[in-house]
Amino acid sequence: MRISALFVSALGLGTQAQFVSPPDDLKMVMGHAGVPVRYKEVEAGICELDLNVKSFSGYADVAEDQHIFWWFFEARRDDPENAPLTVWINGGPGSSSMMGLFQELGPCGVDPHGQVYSNPHSWSNVSNMLFIDQPTQTGFSYTKPVPAYMQDGEMVELPDDGNNGDCRIYVDDPASCGTYTHPNMTLTANSTEAAARNFWLTLQGFMGAFPQYTKNKNGFNLATESYGGHYGPAFSAYIERRNDHLTPSTVRVPLKTLMVGNGWFDPIIGYQAFYNFTVSPGNTYGYRPFTDDLAAALHDSLYGPGNCLDQLRNCKKSGLDTICARADEFCANRVEYPCIDLLGRDEYDIRQLAPDPFPYTFFEDYLNTQKVQKALGVYTNFTKSNTLVARAFRGTGDDARDVNVADDLRFLLERNVTVALYAGDADFNSNWLGVEAFAEQVFEQDFSRSRGKAGYADLRTSDGVTHGQVKQAGRFSFTRVFESGHMVPFYQPLAALEMFGRVIGGLDVATGKENVGPQYRTNGTAKSTYVNGEATMQWEVVPANRTYDVKTNRPGAFWDVKSPR
Repeated sequence: MRISALFVSALGLGTQAQFVSPPDDLKMVMGHAGVPVRYKEVEAGICELDLNVKSFSGYADVAEDQHIFWWFFEARRDDPENAPLTVWINGGPGSSSMMGLFQELGPCGVDPHGQVYSNPHSWSNVSNMLFIDQPTQTGFSYTKPVPAYMQDGEMVELPDDGNNGDCRIYVDDPASCGTYTHPNMTLTANSTEAAARNFWLTLQGFMGAFPQYTKNKNGFNLATESYGGHYGPAFSAYIERRNDHLTPSTVRVPLKTLMVGNGWFDPIIGYQAFYNFTVSPGNTYGYRPFTDDLAAALHDSLYGPGNCLDQLRNCKKSGLDTICARADEFCANRVEYPCIDLLGRDEYDIRQLAPDPFPYTFFEDYLNTQKVQKALGVYTNFTKSNTLVARAFRGTGDDARDVNVADDLRFLLERNVTVALYAGDADFNSNWLGVEAFAEQVFEQDFSRSRGKAGYADLRTSDGVTHGQVKQAGRFSFTRVFESGHMVPFYQPLAALEMFGRVIGGLDVATGKENVGPQYRTNGTAKSTYVNGEATMQWEVVPANRTYDVKTNRPGAFWDVKSPR
């Protein structure tokens, strides 16, 4: 998820919090790069229900008072010691990767009764999966565990007076009292570039602790979404450059693939895409929310002298934090937020009115139960989206920078790393028109002249349904996924799984039948012309106890304990 600054102050540090007892059953080993790793095996039923599939959770202690949480699952179908390893990270910045695990592509989900159900379309079907909460203070990652409570969206430490059990004397809502990470902005990253090193150190620690899952022949994949449009290219390029300068205590990370869903890549393209999605050419659902006057005002906020695009270009030219932070604040307040306000819809899926019950959020309460926290060996309550991390990144204007993503992707492609971009076409926040426009720059500059242009082909999957269209040239592809919001594997689980398997397997995205070489091209139209229409648009708020029907792409039946879908 890419967190809009508008919503940062409203995001809490958990739901029904509690005071967490420090675990006493973690094993400690020394990973590569001198990174201590503490971990335990997670019992079946906490997430993965298959008794034959192992799961581990733990921490990489990447620096003093910087402890990054991870959760690993063996591959279901293949021999885990010979399966590839895929790391998944969510975006934000400050969004926990437990969102990807429980809401999208992990081995399990949680129903409204707090019961775990198996996800038949988990990406662990075809790969070992490692979910990482980064940077520090995101999710279960922590600096120092402290007793605290929430007040007006901010964490307040409790005084050290022995009254932790009587937290109610300090706050009206005792459910917000519990153990959290000490909020220290100097102990988390404040930019994409700054986050790369600790991410790499986490990998080094894990690879040293679990060599059986990280053999070079298996290959390594990084998958991410949203703010991962910043994270993914930068982290991957950092990995490749560190591979060129290994020390005796470090090992090569054999990067094969980068996948990014609904990525926030170049803000100059991304902010224009808000206008493109709502006004011109508009979205493919036939939803036109603005009057001519409002559309003109939005256009001026973007293109007027000294406005959004001018400020973003000044940020790019100067590189100064103050200028970049000011540009991002202006663009958010004058371009992004007015659109969200006027839509009255979920910015991550315009088909749904706000509040939107999809994807399901029941996992938040589940992760803040004593049983689960003990099973995982965590030190704090769960934080879905950390406000302090988001503020740290806003302070440097990281959101308004392109962080050299296009150059990083070209660098990766030159080193034979497969790069697959995809986007659900109902998402507004990091919408498909912006992702496509960014991808087109790569296609035009890197693939059209010497080997011919690619066109859009249908994404064919085993259910016989066309779930999208893909343009691919060699190892680079962009896929538009139909009838999908921001978190594509939730809305189109089968298509997402098959697309993932093809990409990491070196096969073409469209059919999964061809081995991809430098000369490979999809054939078809230059633009994706499919029109969804209004059939799946919702005109009433969907009740929180409804399921999502992945076959009809509409709200489904009411939840049932025995039938979560």
